[in-house]
Amino acid sequence: MNLASSLGVENPPKPLTDFKDLIQERAGAEGGAFIYNPKVDDIAGKYGVIGPDGVRMLVMGTVDRGGSGCMCPASAFLRALLRHLMLREKSAVILDMEAGIEHLGRGTTRGMDLMIVVVEPGARSLETAERIKKLSSEIGIKHLAAVINKGGAGKVNGKLEEMGIQVLGEIPFDPKLMQADLEKRAPIEVGGEAVDAIVKIKEKLMKVVEEIRIEEEASKSKK
Repeated sequence: MNLASSLGVENPPKPLTDFKDLIQERAGAEGGAFIYNPKVDDIAGKYGVIGPDGVRMLVMGTVDRGGSGCMCPASAFLRALLRHLMLREKSAVILDMEAGIEHLGRGTTRGMDLMIVVVEPGARSLETAERIKKLSSEIGIKHLAAVINKGGAGKVNGKLEEMGIQVLGEIPFDPKLMQADLEKRAPIEVGGEAVDAIVKIKEKLMKVVEEIRIEEEASKSKK
């Protein structure tokens, strides 16, 4: 809900599901049918809003469905867009999923190079991380890593390693994050210990992603 302000985007983009005419034009068909593979390669450029650090933000929105398991033009449109962003775009794509495991059950996250779990220093958060590891492997996500939030790395680091989850780093508790939130500013504009830690995590993350890509290329060449 508050991702736009966290990124410093003053005017957040409308959810794509609000563009009913666009979705119907691209993914709709006569007789209540839908096009499974609609044109989506221009969506990020047209509907993404750029933040102060050059990140382009898109809001997918939610799909209202009647009944369980049914498909509709909006769902087909969003699925096609996610496939395009993750498999076709050359730039880095970050999906901010809702907390919990529901998106894993829907298979929304298929095709990711790396899933990052934000872990709080507590038993319930560790249990969720373990559940996410199991579910993500079931839908073909091979690589999982964790970021420890609000400090407490010493208490949970070892347990994550026992689960086989690599730790990218720790974000300490930092009052400047609360200050940024109250002032409706992006943390990157305020700075502080937490932002410094996030920068280090980003540097490690880029190395990990590069290692994954090299590993995948080597695996493809063997085949």
